[in-house]
Amino acid sequence: MYKQKNFQNILVPILSVFLGLAIGAIIIAAIGADPFEAYQSLLNGALGTPYGIGQTLRAMTPLIFTALGFSVAFKAGFFNIGLPGQALIGWLSSVWTALAFPNLPQFILLPLCIFVGALAGAIWAGIAGILKAYFNSSEVIVTIMLNYVILYVSDFLIRNVLTNPSADKTAKIPDAASLKIPFLTEMTKNSSIHAGIFLALLAAIIIHIMLKRTTMGLELRAVGQNPFAAEYAGMNAKKNIIRSMFISGILAGLAGVMEGLGQFQNIYSQNGISLAIGFTGMAVSLLALNHPLGIILSAFLYGIFEAGSIKMSQATDLPPELVRVITSTIIFFVGANYIIRFVIEKVKFAKKEAQ
Repeated sequence: MYKQKNFQNILVPILSVFLGLAIGAIIIAAIGADPFEAYQSLLNGALGTPYGIGQTLRAMTPLIFTALGFSVAFKAGFFNIGLPGQALIGWLSSVWTALAFPNLPQFILLPLCIFVGALAGAIWAGIAGILKAYFNSSEVIVTIMLNYVILYVSDFLIRNVLTNPSADKTAKIPDAASLKIPFLTEMTKNSSIHAGIFLALLAAIIIHIMLKRTTMGLELRAVGQNPFAAEYAGMNAKKNIIRSMFISGILAGLAGVMEGLGQFQNIYSQNGISLAIGFTGMAVSLLALNHPLGIILSAFLYGIFEAGSIKMSQATDLPPELVRVITSTIIFFVGANYIIRFVIEKVKFAKKEAQ
């Protein structure tokens, strides 16, 4: 029974991806383009050149962090919708720190910027955790509201504090605060890949070990499954609620750090649009069924979609937004996985009847 359940857990996301791609192919054909040519150009754009591979790895880096943040909160029984805001405050804090201390040596400035960004994300998520633990507030509503708070606060700070005269983006961070590695950039033909990919992979391994092999992970999962039973067993539910949100915020904050110190090297006004990596990270985690190591593969798939969408659009005249339709369809099937499980059970039952 256990092996069958594990097999289904692996089969559901695979079938979800297949069904999403199939529906995408139908849409592409209905528009009048060749689905095989479209998907081939998508793969060539993402994996066919060193530049494409670099862009794919860069795209998956912040998604791993936000997906891990969502996964930790979800394991503890919470739906953290605040990942975009937590990533944004991590981005803002890391860039602000880099600009405030431009003369510090790299071995001090870079770790300091990363630490400040992670801490800012933890504090911002911790607000929702504390309100949930002590006042039973809805973490969904609180985190959504906090997204908008930091969105407009960051916009104000960028235009009125971090730039002079007022502008919609800051100056570039000093080289000592950058995650860029010249060797990686040259190897991938000037792609925007940076050292953050190694930090993201390390974070996935650490979170997997933490959830599966430590007392802290056991307590977080126990609280997520039944907080009353966890309290009865001697676990402090309030402490674990706050702890899970702090860890989730740290990871989301690091996603923002990857954008600020890695890809963009500054921060710009979001113009009323929150960070897409936060919401996409939720989709990445759901596709991986919230498994930390599965998130790496899921983020890689989304990185392929993002990096290859422009090439697909150029080769077939299809709008790059079509990729979002495909990824949304994949997540629909993941969310409605009971449909896939129902079909699997029906097929198994029909086989038994035939025997």
